Amino acid sequence: MEPSLNSPGEKNSPPGRMAGRSLEEWNAAYGKVESYFHALRVRNKVLLGQLVIYVLKRAMRRAPQESARSATELAAEEMDRVVTDWFAAVLQESPTGSDQMLSTQGRLALLIADMPGKWQDQFLRPGPWPEEFVSAMKNAYLQAGPDFQLSKMTPRPLHLGPITVLTNFTRLPYAKMAGIWALFGIILVLIFVFTHK
Repeated sequence: MEPSLNSPGEKNSPPGRMAGRSLEEWNAAYGKVESYFHALRVRNKVLLGQLVIYVLKRAMRRAPQESARSATELAAEEMDRVVTDWFAAVLQESPTGSDQMLSTQGRLALLIADMPGKWQDQFLRPGPWPEEFVSAMKNAYLQAGPDFQLSKMTPRPLHLGPITVLTNFTRLPYAKMAGIWALFGIILVLIFVFTHK
């Protein structure tokens, strides 16, 4: 795997390192990217491997200039950028300004359009794409968006359930309780009076 990931300027990397980072760090980044693509239901192992390596190569190009950031961070950013740019191309949407919304709705559209089942080989592939795939993605993208509706909330009376029935039933339990406490108080006063004569 090392030769396939090394960029032309990285031929003289020290053993156990690529793009200025340890192999363990790139292995962790590989695992995160692979897990992300698994979450998008990319199950074809060959395609999955190609996509992960493509993202890691992009992250490795940035790694020497951004030494303060981890390989996993760089890979996650590149992964999101690649996926968002692909959504923008397929859906013919502008990625600027609403990247997060495009990315979120695009991922949902993938699942609604059943990309994993029908068009897994089209994922992150440059165009042109089959017309039915593009149509399914656009319909799913519109379906994935929020439906804005004007609503008016009018206050309604609170219904507290059975507790209202118990309290409105009768005031007799409170009268009994008050009578018992009054009787108890009178008994205490009588005991006090008889013991202090």
